[in-house]
Amino acid sequence: MSQRHPIISVTGSSGAGTTTVRHTFEQIFRREKVDAVYIEGDAFHRYDRVTMRRVMTEAEESGNRHFSHFGPEANLFAELEETFRSYGASGSGRTRHYVHNQEEERKWGAPPGTFTDWEEIPERSDLLFYEGLHGALVTEEVDVAQHADLKIGVVPVVNLEWIQKIHRDREKRGYTTEAVTDTILRRMPDYVHYICPQFTHTDVNFQRVPLVDTSNPFIARWIPTADESAVVIRFRDPRDIDFSYLLAMIHQSFMSRANSIVIPGGKLDLAMQLILTPMILRLVERRRQTP
Repeated sequence: MSQRHPIISVTGSSGAGTTTVRHTFEQIFRREKVDAVYIEGDAFHRYDRVTMRRVMTEAEESGNRHFSHFGPEANLFAELEETFRSYGASGSGRTRHYVHNQEEERKWGAPPGTFTDWEEIPERSDLLFYEGLHGALVTEEVDVAQHADLKIGVVPVVNLEWIQKIHRDREKRGYTTEAVTDTILRRMPDYVHYICPQFTHTDVNFQRVPLVDTSNPFIARWIPTADESAVVIRFRDPRDIDFSYLLAMIHQSFMSRANSIVIPGGKLDLAMQLILTPMILRLVERRRQTP
């Protein structure tokens, strides 16, 4: 953690909705004139798309049916921690971009499924913003979480997470439901060991809970809407949270535990604005007051 060079980390599984949360942060940064530099979790995958498929096939042929993007073999965990450590110490560090599609190919000048070259993060930013799979990771070898000043977890209940992933991968990537199901099953051990434990280290968790039947996510015809959902917001340290203010500002919200508030799903953006804006401003003000 660094007062001079703060880091905000948004972490969540594939299909959890971290990109939506990133958009809310971007709105806050623009409104409050915060100069944020962005890094993506996908930049720290070990393999490009073609190599990942080959390595995955080789792993399966050797008897490992659970090789996945969630685990250490397919990621550069040490490099991610070093980027966090370096930014906290100096305001810089190394990152790159993973090119997902043709739109990003035009932006970054590299083919889809490949990485851009490593480059130095520009100095003099107000903070670093990370969005990806491993922003609060702690293992026996690395501790990414210790370097982040504000850690946000995005954690839909698992059936909803699967529905969102299935629909996204079918519509945007052309996968079949069966192919996405195979991916979910392959990733499950790494999901249990490397994704779930992070949410004990996050400062705030946003967990969307559908209020409609999602008993069989593999046949769901549509994703439950925001109005068909509630969101449980859990604070690791609730002492500085003005729950009375939040309850007054967010209609139909209520406290479920001493550190948790439940809100209507359609009020998520408002809740994030109310909760995250003062947290961001405290980090930026602390930075500006530090010699």
